[in-house]
Amino acid sequence: MASMKILVALGFLAILASLGTALFFMMRNGKDNKQRGQRMVWALALRVALSILLFVCLLLAWKLGYIQPTGIPLQ
Repeated sequence: MASMKILVALGFLAILASLGTALFFMMRNGKDNKQRGQRMVWALALRVALSILLFVCLLLAWKLGYIQPTGIPLQ
């Protein structure tokens, strides 16, 4: 179960790194705006793909019983 927490944490870090890369390309000054824009779009598309992949992996892990939902009991 600890490995699942590590995988989720690594997934979130990858998503944040991709978001930071997009921010870097957005804020960077340069003459070639088209290439900068393409890199920013690629980084944001990667972030969306990683987010979807993380969601699907969490859903699959829940369905297979690797993780259990916890929360406030209903009473």
